[in-house]
Amino acid sequence: MKKQYSIFHIEGGLGKHIAATAVARAIKKNHPSRDLIVVCAYPEVFLNLDFISRVYKHGNTPYFYQDYIKNKDFLIFKHEPYFTTEHIKKQTPLIENWCKLYEIEYAGELPEIVFNYRQQQFNSKLWNRSKPVFIIQTNGGPLENQPYPYSWTRDIPPYVYSDIIEHFKPTHHIIQVCRDESQAINDINVEVLNKPMSNMELFGLIQSSDKRLLIDSSLQHIAIALNKPSTVLWVGTSPKVFGYKTHNNIVANLNDDDFNLPDSYIFDYNFLGNLHECPLTDQTTMFDTKTIIETFNDTPLI
Repeated sequence: MKKQYSIFHIEGGLGKHIAATAVARAIKKNHPSRDLIVVCAYPEVFLNLDFISRVYKHGNTPYFYQDYIKNKDFLIFKHEPYFTTEHIKKQTPLIENWCKLYEIEYAGELPEIVFNYRQQQFNSKLWNRSKPVFIIQTNGGPLENQPYPYSWTRDIPPYVYSDIIEHFKPTHHIIQVCRDESQAINDINVEVLNKPMSNMELFGLIQSSDKRLLIDSSLQHIAIALNKPSTVLWVGTSPKVFGYKTHNNIVANLNDDDFNLPDSYIFDYNFLGNLHECPLTDQTTMFDTKTIIETFNDTPLI
């Protein structure tokens, strides 16, 4: 019997790749007889998933046309979900909309990450601490040369993480995940991770953690893939599109219904956090820290 292929091409950052594992699962369910071939930026996300036949990294696809395209029976899945009407209107969650774009049935698939034995062993030792680990992702993302060390549209305001640290430092080993040294928390109670690490090490950190306060970045997708419900703070993006119901999703109070956005095109706020598009005069009105702490319901407020 002639080989049949589904070819899934993925663009974008790590978080989008994690979400794409759910789409990959749906593609395979809808086309079970076809070998699923993935072409992406982060092959390590897919390598341990047993329903995927081959994984290729962008720019490293030797003999691909000859092996999978020329005179072959193939389907291509390469459309971009971010630029669909439903996505821009914030009507449909990313994964569901992605499947709809490909005209495949969506049955509630969620992201998934699988560790092999050596990865489990390595990460267990790497992230072992004397107390349960509490992760605070104050900022994140792959953006290079950001003009401001703090992006108001994405990052956790300092007053929020200060209160969180104060509340949890007696019971937890707090680890801050951030981009660079300029945003490191200067507190002896906080271990700062602001240097490059492998994605599998990052996955292992989430797997080893007890609690997590995250933003709309790759870590909240990783947490879902590892069945680690977390509290996620949302400012310039929407949990209706990028979030998961398993998380405690807390949306910032921006009071921006009548606020002008002169530099926005088809999306409202961008990750850079343009200064002149911030609708707030008082940062402390964005989030109520007591509400955030109470989402970790096994540590009630005194």
